[in-house]
Amino acid sequence: MEQLTDIFNKLYQMTAFSNIIADPSFLIMYALAFVLLYLGIVKKYEPLLLVPIAFGVLLANFPGGEMGVIQADSQGMVMLANGSKANIWEMPLHDIAHEFGLMNFLYYMLIKTGFLPPVIFMGVGALTDFGPMLRNLRLSIFGAAAQFGIFAVLLVAILMGFTPQEAASLGIIGGADGPTAIFTTIKLAPHLLGPIAIAAYSYMALVPVIIPLVVKLTCTKKELMINMKEQEKLHPSTTEIKNLRVLKIIFPIAVTTVVALFVPTAVPLIGMLMFGNLLKEIGADTSRLFDAASNSIMNAATIFLGLCVGGTMTVDAFLNMQTIGIVVGGFLAFALSIASGIAMVKIFNLFSKKKINPLIGATGLSAVPMASRVCNEIATKYDVKNHVLNYCMASNISGVIGSAVAAGVLISFLG
Repeated sequence: MEQLTDIFNKLYQMTAFSNIIADPSFLIMYALAFVLLYLGIVKKYEPLLLVPIAFGVLLANFPGGEMGVIQADSQGMVMLANGSKANIWEMPLHDIAHEFGLMNFLYYMLIKTGFLPPVIFMGVGALTDFGPMLRNLRLSIFGAAAQFGIFAVLLVAILMGFTPQEAASLGIIGGADGPTAIFTTIKLAPHLLGPIAIAAYSYMALVPVIIPLVVKLTCTKKELMINMKEQEKLHPSTTEIKNLRVLKIIFPIAVTTVVALFVPTAVPLIGMLMFGNLLKEIGADTSRLFDAASNSIMNAATIFLGLCVGGTMTVDAFLNMQTIGIVVGGFLAFALSIASGIAMVKIFNLFSKKKINPLIGATGLSAVPMASRVCNEIATKYDVKNHVLNYCMASNISGVIGSAVAAGVLISFLG
C-alpha cells in the first residue's frame, strides 16, 4: 500500500498540478493567455500578433515545461542550476539552450540580438504603399505630432521613479508599433521587454476600442462630419505629381539617406522599412525578393517574435507593481498619441480655410492600416459618403516613420 501511495505521489509531482496548487498565481497567467486568445480568435483583433503571443504566454507558464524566458535583472544576471550567477547576455547561445531550454535559445538568438524587429520592418515596408502620403504630404505633419505621447509619458515615468532608459522604453509604446517598442527596449531596458512588448501589442490590437474612446472624448460631431473630398473641391491642391511611380522609387532611397545622416541609430528600422518598400515599388525585376520579404520571411519572423514575446510573460515578470505601471503608462502613451494628433488638426483648422477631419490626426500613430480603417468606419457612421481612408493612411504611414525616428533619437540620447 505504501509503495502504491509513493507511485501516485510521484505521478502527482510529475504533473503541473502540484506547482499550480502551491502557487495559484499561475491561474492569472492562464486567464491572461485565454483573454488574448479570445481577442485574437473571436474578436479578430490582430490575430497574426495576438495568437502567437497568447500561446507563448500559455507555454511559458506551465511549470516544468521550461518554455518561459528566464528573467534577468537590470544587469543581466541570472541564477544557474548549480547555484552560481552568470550574465545571460554574455553567455554563448549553446549554453543558454542547454541551461534554460528552447524558448530562451530563440529569444536570445532572435530577439535580444535585435534581429527580428528590423526583419519585420522590411516586411511592413514591402506591404506598405506610400502613395497616399506622397499625394497628401501636408497631412504627414499629424504623424509627427502624434509622437508627443512618447515624450510626455517618458517625462511622467521618470517622475514615477523609472530610470530614463526604462521611461523611454515605456514611452515608445505610444508609437503604436510593436517592433519599434521591442527594438528600443532591447537597446535601453532589456529586462522590461516582456511587459512592454505585451502592452504594446495588446494596445495595438485594441485600436478599434481605444481610438473611438479618445475620439469621443475630444471631437465634436461637426468636426467628425468634415468631408475631405468636399474640402478638396472647395480648395483644390496646386501641387501635381506628374510621375508617381518614379517618386515612389526615389522616396525610400531619399528617406533612408536623410535619416542615416541625421539619426543614424534609426537606420536599422527605417532602412529595412524603406528597403522592403523599394523592392515593392521596383516591380517585376525584384518581384521574387518582394514576395519573400512580404510573405515567407515576414510570416516566420512574426511567429517567432510572438512566441518569444509571450514566453517572457512568466508569473515573476508579470505580477509585480512595475509591470502594472508599464501597462497603465503604456495606455496613457497610446491615448496621448491619438489625442495629440487630433489636437494638431484642431490647431491647423484654426488657421486654414481648407479644413481637416480630426480623425486624420487620430491615425498619426502607427498601427497601419488598422488605425485608418477604424477612423474611416467612424467617419462613415456620421456620413455614409465621407470616406477618409486614403487621407488617414497619409497620416498613418508618416506615423510609422515618425515612431521609428523617435526610437532612434531615444536610443542615441540614452543608449
